[in-house]
Amino acid sequence: MRVLVLCDDNWHPAHVIKEGLEPLRKHDFEFDYILATGPDFQEHAVERLQEYPVLLISKSNRVSAEEEKPWISIQMEQVLQSYVNRGGALLVIHSGTVGYKDSLAMRELVGAVFNHHPEQCPVTMKPVDEHPITQGIHEFTIKDEHYFVDVTAGHDKDIFLSTSSEHGQQPGGWTRQQGAGCVCVLTPGHNLEVWLHPEYQKLLRQSLEWCLHNGQGRDAG
Repeated sequence: MRVLVLCDDNWHPAHVIKEGLEPLRKHDFEFDYILATGPDFQEHAVERLQEYPVLLISKSNRVSAEEEKPWISIQMEQVLQSYVNRGGALLVIHSGTVGYKDSLAMRELVGAVFNHHPEQCPVTMKPVDEHPITQGIHEFTIKDEHYFVDVTAGHDKDIFLSTSSEHGQQPGGWTRQQGAGCVCVLTPGHNLEVWLHPEYQKLLRQSLEWCLHNGQGRDAG
């Protein structure tokens, strides 16, 4: 399965995402990376997205690690909404929820937006319901940024993962359907050690598989 990955910002370097996804290649995933979402990408975004059944966003709302300018424009909001509505699958991980408070379209598409996180601390990740993504997943605890999010009102979300720490409890993973497509969100994932944890690797793989079978690739396999 081909996956287009948008990643890299000043707080979330691309190498973490790349190294975290690399082990999944043995499960027949192919990853193509875009590190700068500036004018060149936006000009051809529609054509690029049509080539991929799954789009993975793990970057905050800035063009690149070097350029602070927001990359989400009205045009890109429309492109992403159209992509999902027409059957594409969107997987949003960690930093993909950051910096989008002023983008109503992204907030509605993702179903929540980052609010804050305390200093890194032990975070426990626990499946909360029977879901294809959590099959065979065991509770685990690891040092991470514990993301607190503002949940978008009026959305039906299927929460499959909770995150908890000394600071409280939050939804850590959810799915939702939109149009002919789907959205999956995982809020953990600041450190490479999180991405490479065996249970998180299962979450990544099964999230991608869920996306494939619930978006435009739902009849595959």
